Amino acid sequence: MHMYRARQFRALRGDAHELTHLEGKVLGYFARHPGATQSDLIAHSGRDKAQLARLVRGLRDKGLLDAAVDEEDRRSTRLHVTEQGKAVARSLHRAGEKLAEAAIADLDAAERRQLLALLDKVRSKLDSQPE
Repeated sequence: MHMYRARQFRALRGDAHELTHLEGKVLGYFARHPGATQSDLIAHSGRDKAQLARLVRGLRDKGLLDAAVDEEDRRSTRLHVTEQGKAVARSLHRAGEKLAEAAIADLDAAERRQLLALLDKVRSKLDSQPE
C-alpha cells in the first residue's frame, strides 16, 4: 500500500499543490460529499479532530477547499472543493486508476477474482477486530 500511495502522489510532484496522502484523502472526501462539514469528516474517518482541522485549514490555504456558513445552523461550516481542488482530485483519481490497472495488468481473470476474494477476506478480518 505504501508503494501504491507513493507512486500515486508522485504524479503531483512538482505541481503547485503537492499534497500528502492524507490531504488527498480529505480532498477526495469533500469531492464525494460536497457541503459536508468537518464534523462529518471526523465521524467518517475516526481521525483526530485537531489533525483534521489542520488538514482542512491547509487545503483552504492552498485554495483547494472553500467554506460557507450553513444557512440553517450558523455555527456549522459547509466545505466545498474549489474548481482548482476538483482538478487536483481528478488528477489523483486518474493516477490511482492508472496505477491500479498497471498493478494487475499481468493477472488473468481467475487471478483477479482470487485477489479480490483474498482482499475481501483480509478486510473482513480487520473489520471484525476491536479498535
